[in-house]
Amino acid sequence: MSPSGRSKGEYRSAQHEGSPESLAIDPAVVEDVAKELYIRALKVLPPDVKAAFERATARETDATAQRVLGVMVQNIAVAEATDNLLCQDTGIPIYNVTIGRGVAADGVAIAAAIRRGCERATREHPLRSSVVHPLTRRNEQTSCGAGVPVIQFAFADAFDGLRIEMVPKGSGSENNSWLKMAIPADGIDAIKRFVVDCVLDAGGKTCPPTIVGVGVGGTADLCVHLAKVAATRPLGTACADAEGARLEAQLTDAVNTLGVGPQGLGGDATAFAVHVELAATHITMNPVAVNMQCHSARRASALIGAHGVAYGF
Repeated sequence: MSPSGRSKGEYRSAQHEGSPESLAIDPAVVEDVAKELYIRALKVLPPDVKAAFERATARETDATAQRVLGVMVQNIAVAEATDNLLCQDTGIPIYNVTIGRGVAADGVAIAAAIRRGCERATREHPLRSSVVHPLTRRNEQTSCGAGVPVIQFAFADAFDGLRIEMVPKGSGSENNSWLKMAIPADGIDAIKRFVVDCVLDAGGKTCPPTIVGVGVGGTADLCVHLAKVAATRPLGTACADAEGARLEAQLTDAVNTLGVGPQGLGGDATAFAVHVELAATHITMNPVAVNMQCHSARRASALIGAHGVAYGF
C-alpha cells in the first residue's frame, strides 16, 4: 500500500503512440499526496534546517542570542514529539509540481486534485485556514481561494515520475518582500546595498534567523518569483551560476554582521544563508527582489513513481 492508503496498482502505465510506455498519474493519488504534504510540512522541519540551527548555535557569540536559539530548538523538538504544528501560521499553500521523464500527466486534473487535497487537509486534520478574499476578507476555511493554492509547474529530466513540493509560506516572512528596478550602471554594489537595507528593514519581523532569497534579473515578475525560489531552496545548496554563488557567500557574510540576531534581539545569527537565483535580463534593466523565509523554513515533498509514493523534503 502507498502512504495514502491506495494500492500500488493504481499507478498504471499507458502506451502512447510513438513513445515508450509512460506512467499515467492518477489524480486521486495526487489528491492524497497534496493533503499529506500540507500536514507533513507543517509538522516536521527539514533536516537541513535543523543542521543550520546547530551551526548557528555553535557560532553564536551573544549569550542572549544563544538562549533564544535554544528556545527555538526546544519548540521544534516539542512540536515534533507531540505531533503539533511547528508554527500556528498555516501560511499560503504553495505546491511546486515538477514533471519528470516517462510521465503522462493531465495538468488540469493534477491542479484540481491538489486543490482538493489542500481543502481536505484543512478540513479533515483540521488546520486553521489563513487564506481570505483580498477585498472582503472572507475566509472559506479551506486554505483555498482565487489563485490559491499557488500551483507552479516545471519540467525536469533528472528523474522519472512526478514530484510535488509543498511550501506553507507564512505571512511574517512574506510581508517582508521587496522589488527594486536597479540601474545597470550601479552594478553589483547596488544589489548588495538593497539586500542589506531590506534585512535591516525587516529586523525581527521575519522571525530570524532567516533564509534571505534574492532574485536578480529577468522581468519584474520573474525576479520576484526567483527570490521566492531562492528563499525556499534547501540550505546547503548553491546557485547554479558561479557569479551568483559568489554573491551568495558575500551577502551571507554581510548580513550576519548586522547584529539583528535571532528574533531581532541582537546577535550574530541573522540569517542561515542568503540564496541567489538569476535570470538573463534586458540591457537597460537590472531588477533585484528580496523574499525571506523565517527560521521555521517548512517544506515537504513527494515523488510519485512506478512503485508508489516516496516522501521526503
